[in-house]
Amino acid sequence: MSIRFPLFALACLSPGAVQAATVTIDLRGPDGSPLADAVVMVEVPGAHVVQRGPYVMEQKSIAFQPHVLVVPIGATVSFPNRDAFRHHVYSFSKAKKFDLKLYGRDETRSVVFDQAGTVALGCNIHDSMSGFIIVSSTPYAARTDKAGRVTIAEVPAGGARLRVWSPAIHAPDNMMVQAITIAQSGFATSIVVRR
Repeated sequence: MSIRFPLFALACLSPGAVQAATVTIDLRGPDGSPLADAVVMVEVPGAHVVQRGPYVMEQKSIAFQPHVLVVPIGATVSFPNRDAFRHHVYSFSKAKKFDLKLYGRDETRSVVFDQAGTVALGCNIHDSMSGFIIVSSTPYAARTDKAGRVTIAEVPAGGARLRVWSPAIHAPDNMMVQAITIAQSGFATSIVVRR
């Protein structure tokens, strides 16, 4: 696998945007198709996470919804069961191990995520159910849309580290990392994941 990572600066966004910029990422798979539900994190020195919640990972139609949820370190995530039958939600992930024993329709359980990383979810009753919670140590984190694109506003200009997570990235922890420099006028890149 190789990752093509061309960088280019955005045109000036506004004359008054001196301290903060907009970061735009376009993520594509090996065939050129958009990679939706990837997570982009821009790590800036001195940035602190902000709890904005509520954070919810539903079990609905025998699926985790959303399939990928981005939360900051310290977030409490609720796991409501919207199905007519019971679920048993668990994770064996290094970032957070937990086991929510069987619970039924309209019942909710909660978990605090206190360590950054990827948390893979499963259900002991329904093997086809899978989902992910990405716990971020930066406030500048978001999921790509159906077009494989994400825009993160108000990112401080200067040196930063870009982390991109997707199951399509064949690297340790499905994560690629790149040092970047964010201009006051903004930053954008296109990333093509190759096998």
